[in-house]
Amino acid sequence: MIKKLDMIFPKDYVDKIICGDCLEIMKQMPDECIDLAITSPPYNLKNSTGNGLKNGKGGKWANAALINGYKDHDDNMPYNEYIEWQRKCLSEMFRLLKTDGAIFYNHKWRVQAGLLQDRREIIDGFPVRQIIIWRRKGGINFNKGYFLPTYEVIYMIAKKKFVLSKGANSYGDVWDFTQDMNNIHPAPFPIDLIYRIVSSTNAKLILDPFSGSGTTAVASLLLKRNYIGIELSKEYCSLSEKRIKRNKKSPEYMKEGELFFGK
Repeated sequence: MIKKLDMIFPKDYVDKIICGDCLEIMKQMPDECIDLAITSPPYNLKNSTGNGLKNGKGGKWANAALINGYKDHDDNMPYNEYIEWQRKCLSEMFRLLKTDGAIFYNHKWRVQAGLLQDRREIIDGFPVRQIIIWRRKGGINFNKGYFLPTYEVIYMIAKKKFVLSKGANSYGDVWDFTQDMNNIHPAPFPIDLIYRIVSSTNAKLILDPFSGSGTTAVASLLLKRNYIGIELSKEYCSLSEKRIKRNKKSPEYMKEGELFFGK
């Protein structure tokens, strides 16, 4: 772990997984120093009106990895505090973006006590240019009252000069990528989803402030881009470093348009 008082940009940030609080780390970084941010924060799932993840006992989520929460984060903040926290995180990411940068912010809509949480409270005031639907397939649902949820939402929050890389605008705004089922992190990005995002931009330096198992870092390396990962959990930081090291020796690769995870 790098002590924050010793950190100097860029040498202590670039191509590193930094173990610490993302807000504290981002606040130390200079304005307009990154090209792209890709992240999916904790969803605050245990702050729920449902019968599953709220108390971690039984219910429709009895066999879900998220029932145990994240390492070093209980995923159960009062709703208003959660909104304030995420807005602060987005504000820091936006400050760090260059004038042609963008944020790809992945989240999940849900209904609580009959009211839709579409994350409007979080993204309000930020320049959302597009909404991408990630159809992740999979999932589990033992509740007969509703259909199986199979999608998440990616908000593309872009500064005015941001443009996609050549040809990337031919992709639609509904993306089919299956969840990563071979990862000890409870809610990992699939590598091919992040590869799609990074390769669709001209970004040279990519930030993920909730880097989890390091998927953004690995995808960036595959595309010969630089990365900065920030992660609170020491266990996930260690997992990321091992994964990055392994992929430098035996990289994940493309074959017939699909990415395969190098175990």
